[in-house]
Amino acid sequence: MSASLKGKSVIVTGGSKGIGKGIASVFAGHGAKVLIVARNLKDAEATALELTKAGGTASACTGDVTKLADMQAAAKTAVDRHGGLDVLCANAGIFPQAKIEDLDPQTWDEVVDTNLKGTFISVKACLPYLKNSKQGRVVITSSITGPVTGYPGWTHYGATKAGQLGFMRTACIELAKYGITVNAVLPGNVITEGLANLGEEYQRTMAASVPLKRLGTVAEIGNAAAFFASAEAAYITGQTLIVDGGQIVPESLEALASA
Repeated sequence: MSASLKGKSVIVTGGSKGIGKGIASVFAGHGAKVLIVARNLKDAEATALELTKAGGTASACTGDVTKLADMQAAAKTAVDRHGGLDVLCANAGIFPQAKIEDLDPQTWDEVVDTNLKGTFISVKACLPYLKNSKQGRVVITSSITGPVTGYPGWTHYGATKAGQLGFMRTACIELAKYGITVNAVLPGNVITEGLANLGEEYQRTMAASVPLKRLGTVAEIGNAAAFFASAEAAYITGQTLIVDGGQIVPESLEALASA
């Protein structure tokens, strides 16, 4: 797999931290040329420097996925720096927690704009260049929350993550004529800065709900994204890969206790 990613030009949106950083790190480790796109340029540059010091090829670019002009500029930057564009990892997302009774419509709109509309805009901006690639790939970071499970406080987040899969299933048909595949990774609970903010008790409870008895790592999500982007996955499109340690399988905690 790593051989088919070597030298490929990759954009990772929201790549300065969390799962995005893990994805960027995996691609850089496989020899890809990675452009990290984030709203905070300082954070993106810090991550790019970290990956470069580790022996990878990475650079940073500021960009807001809700703005088409920003993403068009980011796509052109990748082409200018890398000579083309092969892979888009549409990863940028936000997840402010609020239950329906307390959820402000403006917050709903912000989450939908970033997570769902941002996926569309990122793909649209990169498409002219992906069409020229011999290994064009779009990898979407969705979630188990929304498409498979629910969690109080994340109706807006879950709706966008389910929406991304609806987008993916039609996008993969439209882009197939260009040889571009479109797939999605659905992470479960993964150790990130955002998860840490939810507290130790949340992390402990979540780990107890996972058959493998631990939370995932960002690198494990990155490995799934890298597989979808590889030459070995050329005949896979419109598909989802759940990476959750088996979390969605047991019908109850009692099922785990009985194992």
